[in-house]
Amino acid sequence: MFAKGGPTFFELMHQALCSTQRGYDLLAPKFDKTPFRTPDAMLEAAIRAIASADAALDVCCGTGAAMRHLRPVCRHRIVGIDFSAGMIEQARLKLSNCEGTARVEFVEADVMQMSFQNEFDLVTCFGGLGHILPRQKSAFLGLIHRALKPGGRFVFYSAYPPPLFSVSNIARRSFNTVMKIRNALLHPPFIMYYFTFLMPEIADELSAAGFTVEFRPEVYREYGLVIATK
Repeated sequence: MFAKGGPTFFELMHQALCSTQRGYDLLAPKFDKTPFRTPDAMLEAAIRAIASADAALDVCCGTGAAMRHLRPVCRHRIVGIDFSAGMIEQARLKLSNCEGTARVEFVEADVMQMSFQNEFDLVTCFGGLGHILPRQKSAFLGLIHRALKPGGRFVFYSAYPPPLFSVSNIARRSFNTVMKIRNALLHPPFIMYYFTFLMPEIADELSAAGFTVEFRPEVYREYGLVIATK
């Protein structure tokens, strides 16, 4: 499950008992050796579809995996935002010798508090949408819309719900149930859920937030790429 040098079972249990922010601070040095990080092949497929950008924002940037792929196709500026100081520290290290000439910036903040306005022609989020609670979704999409210039794109992966009795559906819904029980019993909560930005509901929510929506199915395995344009 984990590459050599990845976190131990007990380290993962410690992380899961912490808050979301503290948990990622602890996991950050070993995060790229876990299956939780979006695979490079998945990021490469998305970047091919994106092609290029002047200024890009990567939301929930983590250790900078997506930023490392984005920087070569960004002409001027790339910004990563994450509330985990540990993850940003790792991202800074890995972007320091990354290919590309775009200026790299990091913002340590809760994405629900970001204040960008008409600054980017591209916003991406890979692997972080499970941290957005359903009740926050409308506000989150509003913040993304505000951050983009007119004509700017919000790009992320989504999929249709898997078959009810599939292994994938049962495993992920079981995980969600465990997390809900954990968060009901322990505080502060650790927020991470599957099935939060699924098609076709997310297309309707994006439209309501002021986007036009294109869905490119099966760009990477069962996942399709959502390209929402302001």
